[in-house]
Amino acid sequence: MENRAKRILIVTPDTIGERMAGPAIRAWHVAQALSAVGEVRLASTVGATVTSPEFTIVHAGQDALKPHAEWADVVIIQGHILRTHTWLKAMDVLIVADIYDPVHLEWLEQGRDLPEADYYASSVDSVEVMNDQIERADFMVCASEKQRDFWLGQLAAMTRVNPATYAADPTLRNLLDVAPFGIQDAPPVQKAHGIRGVVDGIGADDKVILWGGGVYNWFDPLTLISAVGRLAKDHPEVRLFFLGVKHPNPDVPQMEMERAARRLSDELGLTDSVVFFNETWVPYDQRADFLLDADLGVSTHLEHIETAYSFRTRVLDYWWAGLPVVATDGDTFAPLIRDNGLGRVVPPQDVEALEAALGEVLFDDAERERIRENVRAFAGRMHWSTTLEPLVRYVRAPYPAADRVRGVISQRNQITADLRKRIAGMEASSSWRVTAPLRLAGEWVARLRGRAPERPE
Repeated sequence: MENRAKRILIVTPDTIGERMAGPAIRAWHVAQALSAVGEVRLASTVGATVTSPEFTIVHAGQDALKPHAEWADVVIIQGHILRTHTWLKAMDVLIVADIYDPVHLEWLEQGRDLPEADYYASSVDSVEVMNDQIERADFMVCASEKQRDFWLGQLAAMTRVNPATYAADPTLRNLLDVAPFGIQDAPPVQKAHGIRGVVDGIGADDKVILWGGGVYNWFDPLTLISAVGRLAKDHPEVRLFFLGVKHPNPDVPQMEMERAARRLSDELGLTDSVVFFNETWVPYDQRADFLLDADLGVSTHLEHIETAYSFRTRVLDYWWAGLPVVATDGDTFAPLIRDNGLGRVVPPQDVEALEAALGEVLFDDAERERIRENVRAFAGRMHWSTTLEPLVRYVRAPYPAADRVRGVISQRNQITADLRKRIAGMEASSSWRVTAPLRLAGEWVARLRGRAPERPE
């Protein structure tokens, strides 16, 4: 495979366009990095409205994706792509699973608003979304070492930790490595103000706290809004700006936490005077105009299992812009902020502690500048050219997973394969009594797949 011309297909279930969310942003930068290795096609299954001089961009949903997959030597997938395009599993192509987002943990929060039966069914299905990738992938990348430990447990349960993969590499790095979200190598440049003097109610001298992304169920904007409301009583120049509310991917619905944040802001009398909700998603190449108008960035979340294994990509944008960060404890970034002097870390749902931390950073100019210096020094370690190196290394010299070469198959897969053979035999011998229930079961699975969770961040 090393000597072949490398044709690389990257598939995202997110919108590729002027306005992009986390999965699309990551796919875009992966495409940029790999364009130096081979010929790259970036495919979106929901929509693509932009072009790039470095790689080809296509909109390819369902079977329209097949010709692109047949063209490729390596296919890199995200989210539920393998679940909704099951024919990919049987193709003679190397598959890389980008499992930077533990969707099944995220869905425990995202699906809370569903009717109980749908919540349970879709949560179980989200586990299978991840299992599909783990079972088939020749190589996988995740977002952090902590996340990698989590995924190794799931790989072991799916029999991907076995004598063949262990013999190939006892560290299993050649099966699962870490390639985090990154920061653009080029520094941000502000072409125009995005907030100050542009948003009615936010002036040039106000202190701007930036919430740099969507408002999802696993976040905690409520403690933040309460803390900012308290802080604004003594410091009326404080402003909290939510950067983007309406997600660019039409498949991602408005979440209950966003509605709750709006209600609380209204009840406290803060909306459009202290707290501002930017209704439209900011174009990706214009986000520097907003980031550089802020004094600090915030990331507040609830304490649960999703937080523990999350990788808050909006924090990287704060660091790209040199902003101090005030964040809730418990995620991957909290120890980085603490250990490198990048801002303040506060306990979950502690209004007083959050108010104090925001005040310290906003109103101590010397401390804020000291933190900014630390941020600028640290940000260089997180450039995309560095974080994606394990993925680039694999694509430079790709290989099939050792256990796939040896034909290792889990008992779970063997049972499934045997069942399919028996069902095929029953169908061949006719009988509506067999095919009708199977058809109904297939319709139920299709309905569940229609709820396959998207990565909204």
